[in-house]
Amino acid sequence: MPRASELRKGHVVEISGTLYRVLYVDVRSPSSRGAQTLYKVRFNQLPQGGKREETYTGDDVITSVALERRQVSLLYREGNVYTFMDQDDYSQYSVEEPIISEQLAFLSDGLGGINAMLVDDQIIGLELPTTIVLEIVECIPGMQAASATGRTKPAKCINGYQLQVPEYIKEGEKVRINTETGKFISRD
Repeated sequence: MPRASELRKGHVVEISGTLYRVLYVDVRSPSSRGAQTLYKVRFNQLPQGGKREETYTGDDVITSVALERRQVSLLYREGNVYTFMDQDDYSQYSVEEPIISEQLAFLSDGLGGINAMLVDDQIIGLELPTTIVLEIVECIPGMQAASATGRTKPAKCINGYQLQVPEYIKEGEKVRINTETGKFISRD
């Protein structure tokens, strides 16, 4: 069982019988003598997606979970159930849409680098690559000299995801997107 001082982003823990993934750890060192360092931890509930914040001292013990990460790829969708295939042993895991709703905007055919987080052979969440490349299929025409300005325009990707891109981006171009923030990074 890890101590609060050992928690890092991505760890999965159990609090009051519910699973949570660590999103952010803020370390606060009080200036008075003898005071303990405090760890303010922001959690995301798995698989439902609720938020929770807790403050711990460095010696507090947290219950860890036997979590397994497996590299998977999207196989098919049937209704609101998504089926993923394990890249190593070709076993299949099905998961309902609400459990992975935050990642659905970035899923597309052929996307690699997806890690499924499994507890007792059930997917409780997905970890996507930090950046993905998507093709722009719809956007308003840009200005010719727009590269000197910082203005943006709305664009629609091949999988339906909408984001703001610089004015110089045209339809048919591929762009790199940060999956954590959902924002444009660069042209690919």
